[in-house]
Amino acid sequence: MENVKGKVKDVVTKHDASRVIQTLVRYGSQSQRDTVAHELQGAYRDLIQSRYSRHLVLKLIRCCPSLRPQIFSEFHGHVIRLLLHRDATDIISSAFTDYASQPERNLLIRDFYGKEVALFDSEKLKAGGLKAVMEDADEARKGRIMSALKSSLTRIFDNPDKGAVGHPVVHRALWEYLQEVSRLPTPEEQTKARNEMFENCQELLAEMAHTKDGSRAVREFVAWGSAKDRKKILKTFKPHLEKMCLDDQAQLVLFTCLDAIDDTKTLISSIVNDVVSLAPKLVFPSSPADPSATDVAAGRRSLIYLLLPRDPRYFTPALIRTIAETDDVITQTSKKDAELRKKEILAGASEGLLKFVTSEAEKLVRDPAGTLVAADVVLHADGDKTAATRALLRPLVDSTFPPPPSSSEPHPIDLAHSSRLYKTLLQGGRFSRESKSVIPVPSYSAINFARSMLNDVGKENLLTMATDGGGAFVLTELLERFIKDGTDEEKKELKAWVGSKMAKKRIEGSGAKGKDALLSKTISKSTFLDFMRHLSLD
Repeated sequence: MENVKGKVKDVVTKHDASRVIQTLVRYGSQSQRDTVAHELQGAYRDLIQSRYSRHLVLKLIRCCPSLRPQIFSEFHGHVIRLLLHRDATDIISSAFTDYASQPERNLLIRDFYGKEVALFDSEKLKAGGLKAVMEDADEARKGRIMSALKSSLTRIFDNPDKGAVGHPVVHRALWEYLQEVSRLPTPEEQTKARNEMFENCQELLAEMAHTKDGSRAVREFVAWGSAKDRKKILKTFKPHLEKMCLDDQAQLVLFTCLDAIDDTKTLISSIVNDVVSLAPKLVFPSSPADPSATDVAAGRRSLIYLLLPRDPRYFTPALIRTIAETDDVITQTSKKDAELRKKEILAGASEGLLKFVTSEAEKLVRDPAGTLVAADVVLHADGDKTAATRALLRPLVDSTFPPPPSSSEPHPIDLAHSSRLYKTLLQGGRFSRESKSVIPVPSYSAINFARSMLNDVGKENLLTMATDGGGAFVLTELLERFIKDGTDEEKKELKAWVGSKMAKKRIEGSGAKGKDALLSKTISKSTFLDFMRHLSLD
């Protein structure tokens, strides 16, 4: 430290020497870091424009929290120009997103509002943001601020090659602009201002959808857009669909498109078909050894929204409230009945989703997230589900039971999520905690699935899985389904099978996990063996 003291400014702009100072900041004491930061006062704006010294500034912002306000103050009045600078743009973005407090963010973004706000409203802006400034401004002053904000944003959007379009600070400014547009005196003024901004950034919307403010701004354009505008937006999104589906914020934009666009034919061809084709990437981790390699939960939501939009099993109350923020606007701008739109989207997605379940059945059955998707596709999709349901049953037959000692994979019936999948399909719907009962899906036939299971898996296999494996609950649901919906002939067949002395003896003598639960499974307050007597047609 003694060797560079007083010479830090001269050293940091040189390629090799700048790394020495960065190492000092990284491993030095706090007092040494502060000494470096103090020596560089007055030079930070120039330093972040140098490819060699810009990273040092970011390290100082991170490691010297007490000096952040001083460092940030050197950017004030130059933020727009720095955002458009090749080397400085990422530093400004990181400072705003990762290190600035809310008051500091309000001051960093004030350059978007024009010099008048910077000169006269800094304290008000620091405390309450643009909204606080606009509340006390007269109409003429509001107009000047809005004009300056529009001009700043247009300057950014006219230079997309500079890299600033994707930064959260720009998205915050855009969302603030759209919020103020909604407060303009007349609908005509609002529409004009919104359309002008849309024309400036329509080709860049996909680049802004990944942040909270950017996503909200893009959703506002979708909600207020005309049919022609919405088609332009869909065209912009098409090359980026996979990333959008896997991103928590960007997928909200897709949900708004699904909620708002009346032309479902175009919607299906532009978004729905492509989302369905991405199903394996949305449901399964990109690396089996690293489930976090992709956001499986986000991908699953993107797929499920085609079937069950805003279903509380997949969408939290907070997320549903966020999605619903544009509902009032969509009610004004869209003509098609919401339920009709959902049915048309479901019809467009069903064939592809059922094919996905059929082709990926083995992986779906063994994957916890996959079983949830498979169950809901089979329960709620339109069309013939025979191929999909039989494909889901195939792993029960193709996998040896019990698995050989050399096998590293358990049999599907011994996986809790797999057994739950089969139980759900035999029950004909999901269990509702509110009603404390299974809610049947009218478009799905549980008895047909039960028949396929009985025929494809076979009686002996089912009984063995129940007594020697984890299939006790599955067998119970199978029997209950035939009791409720089976024909007299089928009930006679079941009586001869499960009601035989040998079958009863195997069940009673079973040491398998779940045996006690199976024996205590009741219908009409009877034990499981009493339940067998219900099969009697006498």
